Amino acid sequence: MRIIRGTVVTMNPGRDIIVDGAVAVHGSTIAEVGSFDRVQLKHPAATATGSASDLILPGYLNGHQHLTGDRLIQSSIPDDLPPGEAIFTWVVPVHAEHSGDDDELSATLTLAESLTNGITTTFEAGTIAHPNRVAQAAERVRSRLTIGTWGWDIEHGPFTGAVDEVLDRQSAALDLVTGPLVSSWVSLVGHDLMSDDLVVGATALARKRDVGMTFHLSPSTSDNESYLARTSTRPLAHLNSLGVLGPHLAIAHAVHINDDEVDLLIDQRTSVVSCPWAYIRLGQGLSREFRHLDLWRRGGRLALGCDSENAGDMVDGLRSAALFAGMAKDRDLDPTVFGAHDALELLTIRGAEALGIDDQVGSIEVGKQADLVVHDRSRLEWIPPSPDPVLQLIWGSDGRSVREVFVAGEHVVADGQLQTVDVDALADDAVAAGTALRTRSGIGATARWPQL
Repeated sequence: MRIIRGTVVTMNPGRDIIVDGAVAVHGSTIAEVGSFDRVQLKHPAATATGSASDLILPGYLNGHQHLTGDRLIQSSIPDDLPPGEAIFTWVVPVHAEHSGDDDELSATLTLAESLTNGITTTFEAGTIAHPNRVAQAAERVRSRLTIGTWGWDIEHGPFTGAVDEVLDRQSAALDLVTGPLVSSWVSLVGHDLMSDDLVVGATALARKRDVGMTFHLSPSTSDNESYLARTSTRPLAHLNSLGVLGPHLAIAHAVHINDDEVDLLIDQRTSVVSCPWAYIRLGQGLSREFRHLDLWRRGGRLALGCDSENAGDMVDGLRSAALFAGMAKDRDLDPTVFGAHDALELLTIRGAEALGIDDQVGSIEVGKQADLVVHDRSRLEWIPPSPDPVLQLIWGSDGRSVREVFVAGEHVVADGQLQTVDVDALADDAVAAGTALRTRSGIGATARWPQL
């Protein structure tokens, strides 16, 4: 048994914060939570680590992350492109050229960064070509992961196909079980790139297999325009008429929605994953259409995501949480409506509830998985410490102060360093793979990169 000492931000139903507390870990689960003196007295033979000045939190959740494609060309796509061009003239061609080796390397790097920033659970966004290789990456890095693979049947593009072909690929991904940390869900690209037959068939598959489902929808205004032209109704209204909405579904984005669509999401208990840095970087109008605040205020199911390394770029959930909180305060010129503690909920227990895994993770409670993050409050940005550690965590810190990370009780980050993979040894491979991808896909031929 191991005892981890520090101020414990439990995120339990009472949102208790235990000053100079401790978490006892037995195997993969949390065995006890309480004051350090009491926990140590009860388990005198356990190994104790940490100090009273440390900050212990449940592992963070990233509800929407593209693990492949963007990573090997990260922060390379110009940020002044017209709407849609970054996707269809850069990202999709790169995905089309991704090999299995590329998928595994890309996922390894992204999950490694995620863990060192305290993200212990990642939900992939549905654009993996070789899910078996990404599963291997997750097992190697020791990150909790839910995998999604390509699913679309409209337009020409990589991995498109007829409805039955796409659904067969989804079924094969659901059968991919490599260990307790890796699972799979039904994933479609979404937008206006899925036929009614495909989205209905995918919904039936998710319900039959009792798994979650995800797709992208309405990050910009183009999906509204397309659905209105095709169906004479807005996207969520049309999907609801098909029986697609429900508690099994987590929609990525849903930025440009109206009051009726907010009502549908709440009534059908459909989740939304908000990726605020992506919308800001891509100029998609979040500051005009921040309906995610309405969802939150009305008890809707909501989680946070980082998206991709050419949209949110840095895979750090705390940055996303701070930006979401700032947008929430700013929308109605009301700083009282949303705060740091609310943002942390989205990154932990409330995000876990939205993604259907709150029985396993999201809070520090006895019996749950021992997914834990320890922040080092001896670092300069924490001096002097605030009497409200959550306020300082969200507004005054980020993932760089993460010192220790545990996943299912396994010590995967120690003293800020990943223990499972030698990331430095992958640097040359990543540079070579990124260069080869640019060449094979033909992207960036006219990009205005500075000469270094």
